[in-house]
Amino acid sequence: MGKRSLGVDVLTAARQRIARVFDDFPRIYVSFSGGKDSGVMLELVADEARRRGRRIGVLFVDLEAQYRLTIDYVAEAYERHADVIEPYWVALPLNLRNAVSQFEPQWMCWDPGRRADWVRDPHPSSITDEEFFPFFRRRMEFEEFVPEFGHWYGGGKLTACFVGIRTAESLNRWRTIASGRKRPFEGLQWTTWIKGGPTYNIYPIYDWATEDIWTYYARERRPYNRLYDRMHQAGLTIHQARICQPYGDDQRKGLWLYHVIEPETWARVVARVNGANQGALYAREAGNILGRIKVTRPDGITWEEFAHRLLESMPLPLADHYKDKIAVFLRWYQVRGYPDGVIPDEDVIAKGKPSWARICKVLLRNDYWCKGLTFSPPKSSPGAYEKYKKLMTKRRAQWQLI
Repeated sequence: MGKRSLGVDVLTAARQRIARVFDDFPRIYVSFSGGKDSGVMLELVADEARRRGRRIGVLFVDLEAQYRLTIDYVAEAYERHADVIEPYWVALPLNLRNAVSQFEPQWMCWDPGRRADWVRDPHPSSITDEEFFPFFRRRMEFEEFVPEFGHWYGGGKLTACFVGIRTAESLNRWRTIASGRKRPFEGLQWTTWIKGGPTYNIYPIYDWATEDIWTYYARERRPYNRLYDRMHQAGLTIHQARICQPYGDDQRKGLWLYHVIEPETWARVVARVNGANQGALYAREAGNILGRIKVTRPDGITWEEFAHRLLESMPLPLADHYKDKIAVFLRWYQVRGYPDGVIPDEDVIAKGKPSWARICKVLLRNDYWCKGLTFSPPKSSPGAYEKYKKLMTKRRAQWQLI
């Protein structure tokens, strides 16, 4: 699917899309991260709300281990748009991925039991009461909290959640827009229905380039997160600079920036989550933390033997988690042309083809949800993982795999 010109510049197109949403949706809010894209999104939606004399919700999920500059920018944005926004600054204990440690593969921001170790105190405007939202439960996944918030905020009415994603950022974001399987609002491809209620994600700047984002800030003279200036000074290009929680699978490669940009924050980050310092060192020295690009095995053993050695070196709960995933992976190919689950060993790691080398890469990357084996993170619900573990214990015994 190629690009097709609309005959207008991207700013005009975005404003037209936003105006259309204001015409049709009684409830509107912005998902705000403090980054450059969601910052543009907030500015554009706030402008339209001001023109129409309407109020909009603004959701910022504070993940604790964030730059002080980001928190300062979010606070300034909330204050500057106070005339048109209903602010929701959330600082609640959510489960997040920790891709830099096998001993703590997940961590909980704002963990009440580790208050003394928090990277910083919550902002005074934060929602810290776990009873504030009727749908909230401790250790919810971030990806679960956000849509639940949308349904709650909408109160059963047609609700629009403006999200500042752009197709130029990644293939997955392009798929979000281009998918033919999703349910858009009235055929508008830059919208996506969110299962569970009359709520839609809206992506009005999906066709903006990174250069368009910074052109907007310069021409419109709008404030932006000054963290990007520090990232530029640290040597990053405008295409490399991104803001998100630091310990995720993709985000860990930027960990080293913390002790360059905000040393005082870095000291707290290291103390807060296992593996942060190791992750920063390897990301900076090799750009290849935990086997992201190329992996090698010891001489004299096969990839399959190497995989078993890696599993034996892990904490037992983590090793068992990986064995469940690998068993499903082997079973998939066992009934599709690889009898007895015997897959190739292979030194060449090819996408879409089974091999023990591919399994080793997942283990070395600390790819907790095994995305490299085509798995997706599960949607969390109370007791779901425990039920899954019981089911997998029975299946592994039945399949006799791993």
